[in-house]
Amino acid sequence: MTRLLIVGATGLVGQQVVAQALADPRVSQLVALTRRAMPPQERLENVVVDFADLPRRADWWAVDGVVCALGTTRAKTSSPDVYRQIDYGYPLAVARLAREHGAARFALTSSLGADARSRFAYPRLKGELEGALTGVGFPSLTIVRPSVLAGDRTERRVGERAWVVALRLLAPLVPHRLRISPARAVAATLLDGAVAGPPGVHFKYNEDMV
Repeated sequence: MTRLLIVGATGLVGQQVVAQALADPRVSQLVALTRRAMPPQERLENVVVDFADLPRRADWWAVDGVVCALGTTRAKTSSPDVYRQIDYGYPLAVARLAREHGAARFALTSSLGADARSRFAYPRLKGELEGALTGVGFPSLTIVRPSVLAGDRTERRVGERAWVVALRLLAPLVPHRLRISPARAVAATLLDGAVAGPPGVHFKYNEDMV
């Protein structure tokens, strides 16, 4: 039985991870770190935290695997520094603390095209995070690189929705890797990586989704 920790539990992919993990017989308990309280559920331990001031010593850090679905958009943040902190600083801090307490597997939601040398801010930041995580020392690291995500969001993202519609229409004409990535499939791949990821660093794309 596996004890997991998740950050980003209230987002599009994170909600799917929570639902799938709580229905998965391999998962004995799920610890969700959030800024606001979640509705109580069986086998879910919800810990409300300030990600800018995470405690270094807490019993709930002792998990077998971690799922990171934490992220935001530049439009929702007040400055580039805040955006970087949420998409890079917080995930890296969680990874380091979980590893210090013995976590052996880490699964990250990244992005198609992530590249630390990119001229564009979004893929460059994702690539920088991937590189930093490889240095944390997890025996198993799963990096999921989805295309445009599809699923039911609680917020409206007009630009993203337009991309989803366009990619659905063009699906027969574009490579599998560039097609829409269903949030449930991304979540399932993250969950499998955190529960049963093999040794080494593994990149997952649309064609690898479980």
